[in-house]
Amino acid sequence: MLTIFKNRIYIALLLIVSMLAMGVFGFRFFAEYTWTDAVYMTMITISTVGFGEVQPLNDTAKIFTVILILVSVVVLGYAISIITEYILSRSNFELIKQRSVQKKIDKLNNHVIIVGYGRNGKQAAQKLMTYHKPFVIIELDEEVVHKFQSEEVNFVTGNANEDEVLIKAGVERAATLISALPNDSDNLFVVLSARQINSKMKIISRASEETTYQKLKFAGANNVIMPDKIGGDHMASLVVVPDLLEFIDHLQVATGGRVNVQQINYDAVCPDHESRTIRDIDLRNRTGCSIIGYKSPDGNYIINPEASLMLERDSILIVIGRPEQIEKLHKEFAI
Repeated sequence: MLTIFKNRIYIALLLIVSMLAMGVFGFRFFAEYTWTDAVYMTMITISTVGFGEVQPLNDTAKIFTVILILVSVVVLGYAISIITEYILSRSNFELIKQRSVQKKIDKLNNHVIIVGYGRNGKQAAQKLMTYHKPFVIIELDEEVVHKFQSEEVNFVTGNANEDEVLIKAGVERAATLISALPNDSDNLFVVLSARQINSKMKIISRASEETTYQKLKFAGANNVIMPDKIGGDHMASLVVVPDLLEFIDHLQVATGGRVNVQQINYDAVCPDHESRTIRDIDLRNRTGCSIIGYKSPDGNYIINPEASLMLERDSILIVIGRPEQIEKLHKEFAI
């Protein structure tokens, strides 16, 4: 829409330049003015300031002047209307766009809020897109918002330390908040504000200093991630157990953003809530995926659970499979 207006502005500017050229050449040849006088007469005629003629005009020059005045009224009127409409439409377009994004955000429920769209925020957003999890990003830098705003990525522009901005992002309905700001004190304020509004939401925060870890936990963060510490541990593991670490990395997301590790809630495998064992659900034969982990309702994990394990309500199964097997899993259990 704005591109159309820009094209019309270029047309208006071209008409103005053509009109000025017509006036200068007309006075130069019809009235036999000098080039300087021709430019002067063209400007006072178009601007209608009412100054006198440089020298008396002949009949041909008078007719030309009348035509120039009529043309200038039309061209300048058109140019002013286009420029005014462009300015107003640009403002309205941004406003309409913001309202449209806000309507989409208002419809979200149990979504994820990412605070900060830096390196960590982008990585979190990419992973959520891979797993088709709805999310909203809060970003203070308007240039970043304009650059990355799209149909898939919804932004709320503002400071996440302010409750109003968090509420715009739907913090009251969100399932998880990821605070990925580079400054620990900013993350601390975000965690405090978010926890005050939504006491049930899961909060994950980034931290740079170890001294901030306990403060963030005390403020209400469920998990505190230290990227620098993880990076160092990762590099050391590449020395100690390189092949194992590479295999674990491949368990996260396959090439091309296709998932090969997935978790399944109890309700998906036991929709009727009848007691079943891992053997009963027959996941391997139905989908090709294998169960590598089990999380009990009280939060305990069992690695490589036995087939005789009885599934409990609110438990979670961790499964592994090739991307096509994971897709079959999604269809089989409507994940």
